[in-house]
Amino acid sequence: MIKKSIIALALIGAFAAPAIADGDAQKIKARNSFKQAGKPFVIRPNHTFSIVARDPETGEFGVAVQTHWFSVGTSVAWAQPGVGAVATQSFTERSYGPLGLEMMAAGKSAKQTLRALLAADDHIDVRQVGMVDANGVTAVHTGENAIIEHCNHAGEGFTVQANLMLNSTVCKAMIKAYTETKGDLAERMMTALEAAQAEGGDIRGKQSSALIVVSGDATKERWNGTNFDLRIDDHDDPITEMRRLLTVARGYKAMQAGDDFITEGKIELAIASYTKAEELMPDNHEAIFWHAATLAGEGYVDQSLPLFAKAFKMWPDWKKLIVRLPASGLLPDDPELIKKILNAKE
Repeated sequence: MIKKSIIALALIGAFAAPAIADGDAQKIKARNSFKQAGKPFVIRPNHTFSIVARDPETGEFGVAVQTHWFSVGTSVAWAQPGVGAVATQSFTERSYGPLGLEMMAAGKSAKQTLRALLAADDHIDVRQVGMVDANGVTAVHTGENAIIEHCNHAGEGFTVQANLMLNSTVCKAMIKAYTETKGDLAERMMTALEAAQAEGGDIRGKQSSALIVVSGDATKERWNGTNFDLRIDDHDDPITEMRRLLTVARGYKAMQAGDDFITEGKIELAIASYTKAEELMPDNHEAIFWHAATLAGEGYVDQSLPLFAKAFKMWPDWKKLIVRLPASGLLPDDPELIKKILNAKE
């Protein structure tokens, strides 16, 4: 029987300066309260496959994971801007995530961090953990009693890890997909998950997935340094659904960029961003509407009218909003213009 144990978060105060030597497990254990908010942690059996990575060009960090278990993103995947990323799974010790990030933020490498956490854990035989730090240093561990098929690999700036797989080839497929795929970090990690599933994935099937990408800028807080945070908690085909949401997320990021460019007075860039959003989400009437509103607001009325007509057809209530926009300065206060827009034809 596996006992329910935990690495405490209370170690963090000791890392204000790097006074605790690497691997000082006794000091970690001495601060181990085995509690969070007065309640014991509970081991969660997140048998799964995941990838942890750092993009050497952008400095971004990410984690992507899928499993046959509810809401995998709440326990397996951890990342902090400018610091690193962690995946903690198998018979999961969740504190490896937040505590690992705190230790790396205090200057410990991924290897030092993982070594210290393992030294303080009485059940490393069932743990599986992957980490990457701000220098691209990686560390990975799979306990001898993790459920087969299991595998792991520490590559250049990334790790892959899997347990309870249908086939033993999952890690090899993830490595190949990640290293050979072009695109940003989210795309490469997404492709790695798809490759793992194509090899059979979790022997139990599919249920939840998550993908997190954070900035490489340590000055950014998590709330404004998170580039993607996708979670599919319960779905028959979570990776396919996450692929769809990744496209939607890119579309909304393009819309946000358009809004930012409008604020900065960079109209041509704003129009380009809204156009990109519309291309990514051709059935999203909001992307179409704001593209049209930007064009009309900047005097490109004739170009805006077919887009307005298309948006009105998809969602008639946009017509009600049109008459309100002049008060916010988003359209000229021109009754003839408003009338022309409301009567737009495709």
